[in-house]
Amino acid sequence: MELLYTGKTKNVFKLEDGHYLLKFKDDVTGENGVFDPGANTVGLTIDGAGLAGLHLTSYFYSKLNEQGVPTHYVDANFNDATMTVKPATVFGKGLEVICRFKAVGSFLRRYGAYVKEGQNLDSFVEVTIKDDDRLDPPISEDALAMLDLLTHEEYAILKQRTIEIAKFVAAELAKKGLTLYDIKLEFGRDAQTNEILLIDEISGGNMRAYKGEQYIEPLELEKIMLAE
Repeated sequence: MELLYTGKTKNVFKLEDGHYLLKFKDDVTGENGVFDPGANTVGLTIDGAGLAGLHLTSYFYSKLNEQGVPTHYVDANFNDATMTVKPATVFGKGLEVICRFKAVGSFLRRYGAYVKEGQNLDSFVEVTIKDDDRLDPPISEDALAMLDLLTHEEYAILKQRTIEIAKFVAAELAKKGLTLYDIKLEFGRDAQTNEILLIDEISGGNMRAYKGEQYIEPLELEKIMLAE
Protein backbone atom coordinates (compact mmCIF):
# COMPACT_ATOMS: atom_id res chain seq x y z
CA MET A 1 0.00 0.00 0.00
CA GLU A 2 1.07 3.54 -0.72
CA LEU A 3 0.48 6.14 1.99
CA LEU A 4 -1.05 9.14 0.25
CA TYR A 5 -2.19 11.37 3.06
CA THR A 6 -1.96 11.68 6.83
CA GLY A 7 -5.08 13.36 8.16
CA LYS A 8 -6.26 14.49 11.57
CA THR A 9 -8.30 11.37 12.29
CA LYS A 10 -7.44 9.00 9.41
CA ASN A 11 -4.58 7.96 7.15
CA VAL A 12 -5.27 7.31 3.47
CA PHE A 13 -3.59 4.55 1.46
CA LYS A 14 -3.86 3.68 -2.23
CA LEU A 15 -4.58 0.03 -3.04
CA GLU A 16 -3.38 -1.84 -6.11
CA ASP A 17 -6.95 -2.41 -7.37
CA GLY A 18 -7.63 1.33 -7.58
CA HIS A 19 -9.58 1.60 -4.35
CA TYR A 20 -8.39 3.46 -1.28
CA LEU A 21 -7.98 2.37 2.32
CA LEU A 22 -8.83 4.63 5.25
CA LYS A 23 -7.09 3.80 8.52
CA PHE A 24 -9.06 5.21 11.46
CA LYS A 25 -7.02 6.74 14.29
CA ASP A 26 -7.88 7.47 17.92
CA ASP A 27 -7.28 11.21 17.46
CA VAL A 28 -10.38 13.41 17.59
CA THR A 29 -10.96 17.08 16.85
CA GLY A 30 -11.24 19.67 19.59
CA GLU A 31 -9.30 22.28 21.52
CA ASN A 32 -7.44 22.20 24.85
CA GLY A 33 -8.34 18.58 25.49
CA VAL A 34 -12.07 19.12 24.91
CA PHE A 35 -13.80 17.26 22.07
CA ASP A 36 -15.51 19.43 19.45
CA PRO A 37 -16.73 17.91 16.15
CA GLY A 38 -16.63 21.37 14.58
CA ALA A 39 -13.00 22.08 15.44
CA ASN A 40 -10.30 22.08 12.76
CA THR A 41 -7.51 20.82 15.00
CA VAL A 42 -6.83 17.56 16.82
CA GLY A 43 -7.62 18.27 20.44
CA LEU A 44 -7.12 14.92 22.14
CA THR A 45 -6.71 11.19 21.72
CA ILE A 46 -9.38 8.79 22.99
CA ASP A 47 -8.49 5.10 23.16
CA GLY A 48 -10.88 3.18 20.93
CA ALA A 49 -12.24 6.25 19.16
CA GLY A 50 -11.00 5.10 15.75
CA LEU A 51 -12.66 1.70 15.90
CA ALA A 52 -15.84 3.16 17.38
CA GLY A 53 -15.94 5.65 14.51
CA LEU A 54 -15.45 2.87 11.98
CA HIS A 55 -18.23 0.76 13.52
CA LEU A 56 -20.72 3.61 13.27
CA THR A 57 -19.53 4.64 9.82
CA SER A 58 -19.96 1.10 8.52
CA TYR A 59 -23.40 0.92 10.14
CA PHE A 60 -24.66 4.14 8.55
CA TYR A 61 -22.96 3.72 5.18
CA SER A 62 -24.26 0.15 4.74
CA LYS A 63 -27.81 1.37 5.31
CA LEU A 64 -27.37 4.34 2.97
CA ASN A 65 -25.95 2.08 0.24
CA GLU A 66 -28.99 -0.19 0.61
CA GLN A 67 -31.22 2.84 0.10
CA GLY A 68 -29.40 3.83 -3.08
CA VAL A 69 -27.66 6.90 -1.65
CA PRO A 70 -24.36 7.35 -3.57
CA THR A 71 -21.39 6.84 -1.21
CA HIS A 72 -17.75 5.85 -1.54
CA TYR A 73 -18.13 2.97 0.98
CA VAL A 74 -17.11 -0.54 -0.14
CA ASP A 75 -16.47 -2.50 3.07
CA ALA A 76 -14.75 -2.40 6.47
CA ASN A 77 -12.18 -4.45 8.35
CA PHE A 78 -12.76 -4.01 12.08
CA ASN A 79 -9.67 -6.00 13.06
CA ASP A 80 -7.45 -3.43 11.36
CA ALA A 81 -9.76 -0.41 11.88
CA THR A 82 -9.77 0.20 8.12
CA MET A 83 -12.40 1.00 5.50
CA THR A 84 -12.12 0.38 1.76
CA VAL A 85 -13.62 3.12 -0.41
CA LYS A 86 -14.04 4.00 -4.06
CA PRO A 87 -11.81 6.73 -5.51
CA ALA A 88 -13.30 10.21 -5.43
CA THR A 89 -12.09 13.75 -5.99
CA VAL A 90 -12.94 16.57 -3.62
CA PHE A 91 -14.23 20.05 -4.41
CA GLY A 92 -11.21 22.32 -4.50
CA LYS A 93 -9.13 21.35 -1.47
CA GLY A 94 -12.16 19.96 0.28
CA LEU A 95 -15.48 21.17 1.68
CA GLU A 96 -17.39 20.36 4.84
CA VAL A 97 -21.18 20.49 4.82
CA ILE A 98 -22.97 20.93 8.13
CA CYS A 99 -26.65 20.29 8.76
CA ARG A 100 -27.92 21.93 11.95
CA PHE A 101 -31.07 21.04 13.89
CA LYS A 102 -30.14 22.99 17.04
CA ALA A 103 -28.18 26.20 17.63
CA VAL A 104 -24.88 25.09 19.17
CA GLY A 105 -21.16 25.19 18.38
CA SER A 106 -19.83 27.67 15.85
CA PHE A 107 -23.35 28.67 14.77
CA LEU A 108 -24.09 29.85 18.31
CA ARG A 109 -20.71 31.61 18.56
CA ARG A 110 -21.34 33.52 15.34
CA TYR A 111 -25.00 34.38 15.78
CA GLY A 112 -25.36 34.42 19.56
CA ALA A 113 -26.82 37.94 19.48
CA TYR A 114 -29.83 36.59 17.61
CA VAL A 115 -30.27 33.01 18.76
CA LYS A 116 -30.48 31.11 22.04
CA GLU A 117 -28.41 28.00 22.78
CA GLY A 118 -30.27 24.88 21.74
CA GLN A 119 -32.84 26.80 19.72
CA ASN A 120 -34.47 24.71 16.99
CA LEU A 121 -33.13 25.16 13.45
CA ASP A 122 -34.89 23.89 10.33
CA SER A 123 -32.26 21.52 8.87
CA PHE A 124 -30.01 24.53 8.27
CA VAL A 125 -27.22 23.70 5.80
CA GLU A 126 -23.95 25.58 5.60
CA VAL A 127 -20.74 24.87 3.72
CA THR A 128 -17.23 25.61 4.92
CA ILE A 129 -13.89 25.42 3.13
CA LYS A 130 -11.35 22.98 4.57
CA ASP A 131 -8.59 25.47 5.37
CA ASP A 132 -6.92 25.16 8.77
CA ASP A 133 -4.98 28.41 8.40
CA ARG A 134 -8.23 30.35 7.93
CA LEU A 135 -10.26 28.33 10.45
CA ASP A 136 -12.48 26.65 7.83
CA PRO A 137 -14.43 29.75 6.76
CA PRO A 138 -18.09 29.46 5.68
CA ILE A 139 -18.75 30.04 2.00
CA SER A 140 -21.94 30.86 0.09
CA GLU A 141 -23.41 29.10 -2.93
CA ASP A 142 -22.58 32.04 -5.19
CA ALA A 143 -18.96 32.15 -4.00
CA LEU A 144 -18.58 28.40 -4.55
CA ALA A 145 -19.76 28.82 -8.14
CA MET A 146 -17.65 31.93 -8.79
CA LEU A 147 -14.53 30.17 -7.53
CA ASP A 148 -15.31 27.14 -9.73
CA LEU A 149 -15.50 24.81 -6.74
CA LEU A 150 -18.89 23.48 -7.78
CA THR A 151 -21.80 24.57 -9.94
CA HIS A 152 -25.18 25.83 -8.76
CA GLU A 153 -26.66 22.54 -9.93
CA GLU A 154 -24.12 20.59 -7.88
CA TYR A 155 -24.81 22.78 -4.86
CA ALA A 156 -28.51 21.93 -5.08
CA ILE A 157 -27.66 18.22 -5.09
CA LEU A 158 -25.21 18.71 -2.23
CA LYS A 159 -27.79 20.52 -0.10
CA GLN A 160 -30.60 18.07 -0.82
CA ARG A 161 -28.46 15.03 -0.03
CA THR A 162 -27.08 16.65 3.11
CA ILE A 163 -30.59 17.18 4.47
CA GLU A 164 -31.74 13.70 3.47
CA ILE A 165 -28.70 12.01 5.04
CA ALA A 166 -28.85 14.14 8.18
CA LYS A 167 -32.54 13.37 8.66
CA PHE A 168 -31.84 9.67 8.14
CA VAL A 169 -29.13 9.75 10.82
CA ALA A 170 -31.43 11.73 13.11
CA ALA A 171 -34.17 9.12 12.66
CA GLU A 172 -31.73 6.30 13.47
CA LEU A 173 -30.62 8.10 16.63
CA ALA A 174 -34.24 8.77 17.61
CA LYS A 175 -34.86 5.01 17.68
CA LYS A 176 -32.42 4.93 20.60
CA GLY A 177 -33.93 7.91 22.34
CA LEU A 178 -31.26 10.33 21.12
CA THR A 179 -31.51 13.75 19.49
CA LEU A 180 -29.16 14.88 16.71
CA TYR A 181 -28.15 18.52 17.18
CA ASP A 182 -25.86 18.81 14.15
CA ILE A 183 -23.73 16.72 11.82
CA LYS A 184 -20.77 17.42 9.54
CA LEU A 185 -20.57 15.59 6.21
CA GLU A 186 -18.16 15.54 3.30
CA PHE A 187 -18.81 14.94 -0.39
CA GLY A 188 -16.76 14.40 -3.52
CA ARG A 189 -17.10 13.41 -7.16
CA ASP A 190 -16.87 9.75 -8.21
CA ALA A 191 -13.54 9.45 -10.05
CA GLN A 192 -15.19 7.34 -12.76
CA THR A 193 -18.68 8.83 -13.24
CA ASN A 194 -18.31 12.32 -11.71
CA GLU A 195 -21.42 11.63 -9.62
CA ILE A 196 -21.55 13.39 -6.25
CA LEU A 197 -20.77 10.90 -3.46
CA LEU A 198 -20.90 11.01 0.31
CA ILE A 199 -17.33 10.44 1.50
CA ASP A 200 -15.29 10.29 4.72
CA GLU A 201 -17.21 9.08 7.79
CA ILE A 202 -20.46 9.27 9.76
CA SER A 203 -19.62 8.79 13.42
CA GLY A 204 -19.69 10.35 16.84
CA GLY A 205 -16.63 12.31 15.81
CA ASN A 206 -18.56 14.45 13.34
CA MET A 207 -21.91 14.95 15.06
CA ARG A 208 -23.43 16.16 18.31
CA ALA A 209 -25.96 13.77 19.81
CA TYR A 210 -27.85 14.29 23.07
CA LYS A 211 -30.04 12.25 25.38
CA GLY A 212 -32.26 14.87 26.91
CA GLU A 213 -29.82 17.62 27.88
CA GLN A 214 -26.85 15.25 28.23
CA TYR A 215 -24.25 15.24 25.47
CA ILE A 216 -23.27 11.73 24.34
CA GLU A 217 -19.53 11.18 23.87
CA PRO A 218 -18.38 9.42 20.65
CA LEU A 219 -17.56 6.06 22.28
CA GLU A 220 -20.80 6.03 24.23
CA LEU A 221 -22.74 6.87 21.07
CA GLU A 222 -21.29 3.83 19.32
CA LYS A 223 -22.27 1.59 22.25
CA ILE A 224 -25.83 2.94 22.33
CA MET A 225 -26.39 2.77 18.58
CA LEU A 226 -24.99 -0.73 18.07
CA ALA A 227 -26.44 -2.35 21.21
CA GLU A 228 -28.76 -5.24 20.44
